[in-house]
Amino acid sequence: MAEEKDVSRRDFLRTAGVATGALVGGGVVGGLIGYNVKGGGGGKSVDTDERSGGRKDETAGSPSGRMFFTSDHDFEVLSEATERIFPEDDLGPGAIGLGVPYFIDHQLAGAYGNNEKEYMQGPFLAGEATQGYQSRLRRKEIFVQGIHKLDEEANKRFEKSFAKVDADQKDEILTAFQKDEVEMEGVAAGFFFRLLRSATLEGAYSDPMYGGNRGMEGWKMKGFPGHQMSYIDKVDSKDFEKISPESLGGQH
Repeated sequence: MAEEKDVSRRDFLRTAGVATGALVGGGVVGGLIGYNVKGGGGGKSVDTDERSGGRKDETAGSPSGRMFFTSDHDFEVLSEATERIFPEDDLGPGAIGLGVPYFIDHQLAGAYGNNEKEYMQGPFLAGEATQGYQSRLRRKEIFVQGIHKLDEEANKRFEKSFAKVDADQKDEILTAFQKDEVEMEGVAAGFFFRLLRSATLEGAYSDPMYGGNRGMEGWKMKGFPGHQMSYIDKVDSKDFEKISPESLGGQH
């Protein structure tokens, strides 16, 4: 029998070919279109607070102040959960290093968090797996409840905050949410997990102007060129062209 290969989460992301273009063009990122976010670009990190609760300028040109979360503790729980979904390894930074928690924070403060472009009237019935959004709760409410439930589950199982338990224990709790083994009100735990996972990946690969993909490191890990002004100097080349990524903010 062939020997089984141990495939890490990051190996899966790298080999599965996550559609970076789709992540940038739709989904969560669309929630901030038209939202007043100044700056952009993915310059060199400046005065970085490596963990989740800081309010320092993580990346020149990228918005880093919190817009939604007022509780440092809740923001730390969110940060540690995203880091387990997209952990740092030898290929590059994880969710915290990429600024994903700030990306999610900004999204929850805008149209995405408020479900502004979606039908939010009843009836509210448990949907099938093939159906879309069925909850009466808005995404910002689901995230807040989910974060509190993560912490409650950690305290119940290990008598510690979610942010303080070890990596394997965090994975155990997140897996319980993924499998709908945790009770939530107005929404299934598995649905919250899918929202969290999608937002984490979108934060890792979105344009830095939205608060994530700090230093364009997410793009660099995938070899994605970002938003180039033109390829006219490269279209006739017969050689493989390795292009340094460019952000939307870098065009100004």
